[in-house]
Amino acid sequence: MHQSIETEFRNPRTNNRLDVLRCGVLAMVLWVGFTLFAHATADTLSLTAAALPQPSDAIVSGGSAGPTLAWAEFCKSHPEECAVDLSEAAALSLNQDLWLTILRVNERVNRTILAVTDQDHWGVIDRWDYPDDGLGDCEDIQLLKRKLLIEAGLPRRALRMTVVLDEQGMGHAVLMVRTNLGDFVLDNKRDAVLAWQETGYHYVKREGENGSTWVWLGSQIVPTVTATK
Repeated sequence: MHQSIETEFRNPRTNNRLDVLRCGVLAMVLWVGFTLFAHATADTLSLTAAALPQPSDAIVSGGSAGPTLAWAEFCKSHPEECAVDLSEAAALSLNQDLWLTILRVNERVNRTILAVTDQDHWGVIDRWDYPDDGLGDCEDIQLLKRKLLIEAGLPRRALRMTVVLDEQGMGHAVLMVRTNLGDFVLDNKRDAVLAWQETGYHYVKREGENGSTWVWLGSQIVPTVTATK
């Protein structure tokens, strides 16, 4: 068997075929690499060229609301993540750099974390936690975005975890960024960061900006929902 292999490599015609094969494989590798680079470059260019959003009205908040039970449990294990610093701005002054940071964090986390239900992930119906193992449902994904934005210098007080009813009437969690141009939503269902009015969601309640109590959104009081994906 070794002799047959050596004979094949000594055969000029076989060598030509091997050279063609090697060139084909190399070309494929280069093509795949170029394609990935092109997509990454296109994404970077599109984000770099992203203009600031048009100003819109901030969402109306109502009276005090109790947080979800899973949020309360999250705060017990991560009290620093739930503290409200009243010296921070309740809404950030949006500029090009901050907007690009928001867009990039939203897109990067969406592409990095695999969405799974809490039941499949944690073995419980509802749990809010960081997706450190690369898996998480809607609220876990938004919590990671919130953490990364805070690390990037955005005020925690302007980043509000929010419970909504999605287009199917199911409980869902998003991250709302409060700005001087309006309230914008980071969502694991889309890479675009939209004004809250553009999402098609029914807004239920949101973290309060003045303490641990949450607030109802809109003029109506709606039942408590569990923010699962």
